[in-house]
Amino acid sequence: MILSVPEGDDKPLKYPLMFSVVDVLLINKIDAMCIFDFDIEKVKERVKKLNPNIKVIPISARTGEGFDEWIDWLRKEVKAWKE
Repeated sequence: MILSVPEGDDKPLKYPLMFSVVDVLLINKIDAMCIFDFDIEKVKERVKKLNPNIKVIPISARTGEGFDEWIDWLRKEVKAWKE
């Protein structure tokens, strides 16, 4: 699932089911967190309460931050699926 920073850090409170059933959460547009007063730690805390096994990966398409971690996660999941 992708949560975009402009959507707000309260999104897990509004739509808890979405966050409770996904394996990975990409938090996109992290380079804009200061503009939107987005608290990433609040999001991580909220989603972990809903889904303790969720993998949270902050990413930025603008800077490329987090893409290596996301790609590694994808490769691992594809390999496990093929086995």
